[in-house]
Amino acid sequence: MRVEHEYERRGALAYLAAYDVHRGQVTGRCEDTTGIVPFGRLVEQVMTSEPYASAERVFWIVDNGSSHRGRRSIERLEGQWPRLRLIHLPVHASWLDQCEIYFSIVQRKVVNPCDFTDLDQIRDRLAAFERRYNAIAEPFDWNFGRDDLDKLLVRLEAHTANAS
Repeated sequence: MRVEHEYERRGALAYLAAYDVHRGQVTGRCEDTTGIVPFGRLVEQVMTSEPYASAERVFWIVDNGSSHRGRRSIERLEGQWPRLRLIHLPVHASWLDQCEIYFSIVQRKVVNPCDFTDLDQIRDRLAAFERRYNAIAEPFDWNFGRDDLDKLLVRLEAHTANAS
């Protein structure tokens, strides 16, 4: 395939998604931008649908994105959704975020090559992929356990000590 160095940019789109680690299901939405308000719409979309609407607690494990970073995000989201528990991953630990695994699949199977004629085509393709994914999805076989983390931390500590 030939790719020209000149292209016509036709805007950008933010795909926000929540991944249910127990069911392997994704709830996503396209937004014109990222931020607190679009992330809040994703949270509302999830928290008002079953099984989350009737759950005793719903844990949201998030990275440190600006729309859900810090103590203020915990106060805001848990204040609005009393059954929600917001848990931040450590900085630079996106590899622990199972939603990132889903996003890497989307990157490989949906948006590459990026040959879309307009944003509606991307929205449609993302929605179609999400429906297909949810129809056949199973939870990721997450096998990185506490012992693995302990070993990694020991290796990192040794590496840091040797670098000093």
